[in-house]
Amino acid sequence: MGWQKTFTLARRSKGCHLVTDEVLAQIDAGLRGVQVGVLYLFIQHTSAALTINENFDRDVRRDMDMALDKIVPENLNWLHTDEGPDDSASHTKTSLVGTSLCIPITDGRLNLGTWQGIYLTEFRHAPHSRRIVATILS
Repeated sequence: MGWQKTFTLARRSKGCHLVTDEVLAQIDAGLRGVQVGVLYLFIQHTSAALTINENFDRDVRRDMDMALDKIVPENLNWLHTDEGPDDSASHTKTSLVGTSLCIPITDGRLNLGTWQGIYLTEFRHAPHSRRIVATILS
């Protein structure tokens, strides 16, 4: 059986943002009654990504943002800068981090580890709203 919903996350500027609760609020109806299944999350953008990481210490989010900036600096001689100096760097980071997640569902709940949470990694400096497609298969 399948369930799907497209929703928009709140506007955020550059950084790694814990969005687990925001996602759960949007998919609650789809989780009901699922004994064993899978949640697929897909972000419909090319300058933001989704990942799973530490959900407790906010320093992890700041460290991730710092590390991604070191790996893909904005000050390279980027050719595609139509939307600003963070344009191509944002696209590159999205390719490295990824646009989708696959999370197991057990007894109507996401089967994440104790310290795991869903992150939106926003790579643009200006705040953006991001569309997510959530698909639940059981």
